[in-house]
Amino acid sequence: QVQLVESGGGLVQAGGSLSLSCAASGSFFRINALGWYRQAPGQQRELVATRELHGITNYADSVKGRFTISRDNAKNTVYLQMNSLKPEDTAVYYCHADIIYFGDYRTEYNYWGQGTQVTVSS
Repeated sequence: QVQLVESGGGLVQAGGSLSLSCAASGSFFRINALGWYRQAPGQQRELVATRELHGITNYADSVKGRFTISRDNAKNTVYLQMNSLKPEDTAVYYCHADIIYFGDYRTEYNYWGQGTQVTVSS
């Protein structure tokens, strides 16, 4: 079983910065994609940013140029640096991982963190 433990988040004024981190623990062969999604009240969960094992990144248009995702493969940890935050960035942010287990190399298992609140005041 894999656990994703998130940290960071909180309350910040518009224009400010916050950083999130998420560490994966457990016994597995590899993590393919690590990333962040968010869900605002009354809205569907949406992609924020992901980073593949070999460095390919994908960002939502709404955060391009403001957020940066990075990854430490040795620590199985993903980070999200959020700058120039806007009130519309307010949401619960969830870490997500695509996991490959030993002996089951063709199947990707999806895991989610518990979520961390980010609130941006105007």
